[in-house]
Amino acid sequence: MTTAYAFETVDVFTETRFGGNPLAVFKDAGGLSAEQMQKLAFEFNLSETTFVLPPENAENTARVRIFNRTAEMPFAGHPSIGTAYVLARAGLAQGDHLRLEMPAGIVAVELERDTKGQVIGGEITAPQPLSVGPEFTPQLIADCLGLAERDIVTTTHAPVIASMGNPYVFAEVLYDAVGRCAPDLNGFKRAYASRTDLGNRFSVFVYSRDGANIRARMFAPISGTWEDPATGSANAPLAGLLLHHSTANDVAFTVRQGVEMGRPSLLQITASRRGAEITATVAGRCVPVFRGEAVL
Repeated sequence: MTTAYAFETVDVFTETRFGGNPLAVFKDAGGLSAEQMQKLAFEFNLSETTFVLPPENAENTARVRIFNRTAEMPFAGHPSIGTAYVLARAGLAQGDHLRLEMPAGIVAVELERDTKGQVIGGEITAPQPLSVGPEFTPQLIADCLGLAERDIVTTTHAPVIASMGNPYVFAEVLYDAVGRCAPDLNGFKRAYASRTDLGNRFSVFVYSRDGANIRARMFAPISGTWEDPATGSANAPLAGLLLHHSTANDVAFTVRQGVEMGRPSLLQITASRRGAEITATVAGRCVPVFRGEAVL
């Protein structure tokens, strides 16, 4: 016997169809095994695909499993916003405040509506406070990106791991070096093999900052994402990391990512310091694209 599982795709962090970061959402994934979810994510060949299940706690909106091409993820940004957007438009979520259960914790989503009351996007709060991990040498990261060591900027911080649910290596680079990044798969493999404290992830997020405006790119070729058009789970800790290295209590930035891929994305990020903890939000808009079903 076969079963049809309905899905929708949306472009996230954009107001223009075929911009931003595409996402496939299975609104009712009951009956799918983890193996089937992984195979579907591999088949879609997007940065991530989400599968919606009933919440374990009735106070929450839904349980969401997120898979990239090769593995399940504890948290991701554009899948959180995109999934909330799809659920709200389908009448499967009540009100404007959603709580999504993920392995990294509860992801709170505040929906954004237009003047007619239609959902057009949302803002997420990262599920964990900022954590900052080990540093890397500028040369090691430059070798991953096809850059020279002098392209890596260390004025604020050395290349370093930071996370709010998903760890990334953050490296500030010269403005013109953002466009010159050419990820070297062997360089990534060498860098990953050189450490024993990286778990099963090695993703590099590069950025250049001009005041409150940031230009960014993210590369994760080892996990199958050569480049990501918009990375909410990296931009949240980026805001936190920049606040961590400042004396302010709050910061806000506008991030443009995906330009070099032909999928321009716009993200609004904030971070706040409350005692010893730093929390962050990421916001953006969504556009519907496709509907269909997978028959398994």
